[in-house]
Amino acid sequence: MLSHGTFVGERIANELRMHFRRERKSGTTVSLQETLEAGKDDTALTLSDVLQDGFCMEDSCEQQDEARRLRQLIEGLPARERKLILLRYGLAGQPPLTQLETAKLLQISRSYVSRLETHALELLREGWGGCR
Repeated sequence: MLSHGTFVGERIANELRMHFRRERKSGTTVSLQETLEAGKDDTALTLSDVLQDGFCMEDSCEQQDEARRLRQLIEGLPARERKLILLRYGLAGQPPLTQLETAKLLQISRSYVSRLETHALELLREGWGGCR
């Protein structure tokens, strides 16, 4: 025997399947706010009510704050280290470069790129730990 919750869940899943079949045949766009079922007290069950949302605003805001903070720290690096970090990690809108590619572009040795990168990352670590 099915519990009431299981029955309701299966009914909702069935309604969703039927709704998507109808929409697929008509070729129209489905809105997340589209009513799937109306309740007795004028409440409506929408598609957004039944779909799981993995987005967490708090996590997104934290990531944006941390990205902003990192950009500020990078801007505070000496010019050569800043350029190197932007190139090595693809932070200037291009794909990340290898140490060898960066060395050729900056016309310095790969070992010097490695030393500059190590120094720049250390400065960023210090800045990151000291800004909180």
